[in-house]
Amino acid sequence: MARIQSHAFAVFLALLPVGLMWGQSPPKKLTHAEALSGVTAKANPQYPPIAQQLKIEGSVELEAVVSETGSVEDVVITSGNPILTKPAAEALKKWKFSPFQQDGKPVKALAPVTIVFKR
Repeated sequence: MARIQSHAFAVFLALLPVGLMWGQSPPKKLTHAEALSGVTAKANPQYPPIAQQLKIEGSVELEAVVSETGSVEDVVITSGNPILTKPAAEALKKWKFSPFQQDGKPVKALAPVTIVFKR
């Protein structure tokens, strides 16, 4: 009997984080304009030397998951040349935003961002 109870407790502990996530609301989706208006600090991406040699230019579309404090928690690459996407994502992770609000409270937000590589 004790073995069953300890197994049940272990399952409960394993599922606890999932239960806590259910209480969270999804990030607030922003427009490009809303996202750009909230930027307080930008880091420029490193232009990859191979991209410069091959004269590769273009835009990289990303989505930043912005925390309630304005820091970038995660970056999702939505499109762009694979040679340019990694440096764009690394730069975006260093950006800072003013906290986005909903109903007067800071909330997590999903901010679309475009980074352009041009020689």
